[in-house]
Amino acid sequence: MKNALPLLFLLTTSAFAQSPAQPAGVEPTNAAEAAAKKAAANAKLDETYQALVATLPPPQQAWERLLQENLGAFYLPFHKSDRIKGVSNAWDFVQDDPALPRVLLIGDSVSRGYTQAVRKLLKGKVNVHRAPENCGPTANGLKKIETWLGDGKWDAIHFNFGIHDRATPGADYTQRLEQLVERMGKTGAKLVWASTTPIPDDLPKKQTAASIVEHNELAATVMKKRGVAVDDLFTAITPHLATLQNPNDVHFNAEGYEFLGKEVARSLETALKK
Repeated sequence: MKNALPLLFLLTTSAFAQSPAQPAGVEPTNAAEAAAKKAAANAKLDETYQALVATLPPPQQAWERLLQENLGAFYLPFHKSDRIKGVSNAWDFVQDDPALPRVLLIGDSVSRGYTQAVRKLLKGKVNVHRAPENCGPTANGLKKIETWLGDGKWDAIHFNFGIHDRATPGADYTQRLEQLVERMGKTGAKLVWASTTPIPDDLPKKQTAASIVEHNELAATVMKKRGVAVDDLFTAITPHLATLQNPNDVHFNAEGYEFLGKEVARSLETALKK
């Protein structure tokens, strides 16, 4: 009996040592294997996507290259997957109707969320484009504004910088907004500032609801000084946060983005009539 347990241990470990390799399709057992599977999947995704892009007309190929350069590691794989599946998203190529005005949406993931709703509501009335990325903070805006504006004519530009600027010092935020408004104004487009939508308090993320209120007040001062129209999304959606915003999140559910899309579409139509 004294030798039974050591013998059992040896037999058991030997069986594990001689077990066959993990079959294909089984969940990865370690980080290295998971990373390898992810890399292989991404390579296959990119191969299929690039083959699709090669079949597109030159203007659409140019747009896809712009997205590849700007969407980043988070959004680009989702976009590639959508293109392969034929699923429409906020970064669809927009084939302009030359008889209609052209508008540009600039903003972060909240802006991305309402882009499709705006396009649906203004279909047949306006060519609705959006910047080729999650635009992030004002600092990124100053770096990328030329890329976003491109070389086309814009009749209106609807823009926002806020959630990603919640920790930006007020003086810096104001100065950067001034520079961005000045540059966009040179296009001759009607400018519409969207106030930043509310965010919940989240101390681990160093995120406070008050920071958005403070930055909206600073932005309002800039827009009044510059004569820029304001689309007050903050005020419009605040009474409906319980039903339209995801719990403990800065983002919104489908109904929330539809709601915001209606507000944005209305503000653009008003701006274009002036």
